[in-house]
Amino acid sequence: MKLKGKTAIVTGGGTGIGAATAKRLAEEGANVVINYRSSAEAADKVAIACRDLGGQATAIKGDVAVDADCQAIAQAALDEFGGIDLLVNNAGTTVFVEHTDLDGLQMEDFQNVYATNVVGAFQMARAVIPSMQKAGAGRIVNTSSIAGIMGNGSSLAYSASKGALNAMTMGLARAFAPEITVNAVCPGLVDSEWMRDFDSEKVERVTGSYKDTVPLGRVCTPEDIADPIMYLLTTSAPVTGELMVIDSGVRLGPVGALSKK
Repeated sequence: MKLKGKTAIVTGGGTGIGAATAKRLAEEGANVVINYRSSAEAADKVAIACRDLGGQATAIKGDVAVDADCQAIAQAALDEFGGIDLLVNNAGTTVFVEHTDLDGLQMEDFQNVYATNVVGAFQMARAVIPSMQKAGAGRIVNTSSIAGIMGNGSSLAYSASKGALNAMTMGLARAFAPEITVNAVCPGLVDSEWMRDFDSEKVERVTGSYKDTVPLGRVCTPEDIADPIMYLLTTSAPVTGELMVIDSGVRLGPVGALSKK
């Protein structure tokens, strides 16, 4: 067990990528603090699953957009387990607006998306870094998106927020090296509960198109993203400030596009 005795916080840990990562952490022996904002029942189930897998786990309610909640999440980890070694900034939100519909986005949409996706990640990092510095080591992984690199995704507000998160990842990595590594994963389309909460017909259309055009021919699963997160949390390689893309090859363009020219 690579993480026996280590304590990890996973924000947005009740569902999707967060839940898959929490379980992987437990399999490696970590103590896991599973943060959730509204999915209490799901988070409790993940905590039970983590304990069944051999780790200690607790579910903590909190909105990462609220700084006092971030401080409370960190303090809960310290009170329960005595330290904080790992942070997975996975909590995220979006609005669904076509990129061409400029009137469909208002200032409040940007503010709400940024509050969780960017400011929330910053506030959680700020809450845990003192404990990591005291221990002389720590690892932070941010869940970003290919949208932050390609400028695509559910809305301009979302892609802009993930671009900002990518920049902040590199800035934090530079500021707190060498003791603390800070990296990000940038998934493409992921088949998770979050996506299924929206119009099922649209989801089916989007996933079908994705599978038909990306080189690897499939949508990612939460477990597909948990794997590289775990790599960044456990590797002995000198990796920091990295934006690791897991997108089934979407950046390469549609299958056959080059051969048709």
